[in-house]
Amino acid sequence: MTASALSYRFELPQERIASVPPEERGLQRDEVRLLVAGPEGFSDTSFRSLAAHLYAGDLVVVNTSPTMPAALSGTMRGDRVGIHLSTLGDDGRWVVELRHSDNSGPIRSGIRSEVIRVSPGGSVRLIHPADGGAPGDVRLWRADVDVPGGVRRFVARHGRPIRYGYVPGAWPLDLYQTIFADSTAWPGSAEMPSAARPFSPRVVASLRRRGVKLATVRLDTGVSSQEAAEPPYPEHFSVSETTATAVNQARLSGSRVVAVGTTVARALESVVDGQGSVAAGEGWTDLVLGPERPLRVVKGLITGFHPPEASHLRLLEAVAGRDVVAAAYDLALDSGYLWHEFGDSCLLIPDGGCSGFSRAA
Repeated sequence: MTASALSYRFELPQERIASVPPEERGLQRDEVRLLVAGPEGFSDTSFRSLAAHLYAGDLVVVNTSPTMPAALSGTMRGDRVGIHLSTLGDDGRWVVELRHSDNSGPIRSGIRSEVIRVSPGGSVRLIHPADGGAPGDVRLWRADVDVPGGVRRFVARHGRPIRYGYVPGAWPLDLYQTIFADSTAWPGSAEMPSAARPFSPRVVASLRRRGVKLATVRLDTGVSSQEAAEPPYPEHFSVSETTATAVNQARLSGSRVVAVGTTVARALESVVDGQGSVAAGEGWTDLVLGPERPLRVVKGLITGFHPPEASHLRLLEAVAGRDVVAAAYDLALDSGYLWHEFGDSCLLIPDGGCSGFSRAA
């Protein structure tokens, strides 16, 4: 893989995919590996040592959105199907994705007004495409979801976390929650804001001892099963006055704002002006970040490793530059790092460019 080929052109071997949670591999959450791309170059360490790579005054911003048990079972034309609840609109309708029961991929053959039966009761009526797809080739639908007791109560009883074919086993919802998840929030995220999964109370305490500050935003993510190079679609977010003030103070003092995940970067950059000042706000964001729309306030990113052709790779390039991200992915592939939500982590904070590679003791 070369720097020029990074965007959408690297191969991910099957053995680099984390198919089970770290806990099933004998690790605690904060013991996953951390690849740091920092001012002194690259280093290979564990997430538990995150604080050592940040400075006093840095502001780490996390997403408090909880993970919904957003996967349901149903029947479509007599066949068993999966139903993934993605995004709840202001009109009370959901964006949904229909999946083959063997988790092999999306069902694109839905038609307007078609009714999918939900197990153990209720229905999903397809209203119109939510992704601009042509008839017979629609992945996401706006839909009316009618289930006993309402959706929130129904998914709490009958839903399960969304998972894809690379995770063959079913795992309980608590393994898909971060320590920052606000369990009272609704609807939450269709899939875990997984960049924050390795955080533990021990890591948070070490950050505070280091003088690193923490702030929160909320962005409810939809399903992440986009096709090749498909950009993220509108998602609901909220940035509080407290967080906006903390971000502006960090920026004005010369400290760095480090987003935990692309969700946080997207939320903050949706309420920033041309001078880099952040205001409180909430609503829907369709912002697509990348080299063509550089980040104005986020100066570092904690993230997992994204699969080939994922649109999020463009955001990583906007943070660190194509050469740094390409080199980081080369090192991760060569050094056995693991991909996806149960995998390892990367800290991109290249103040002065990166060269060299060191391994922590």
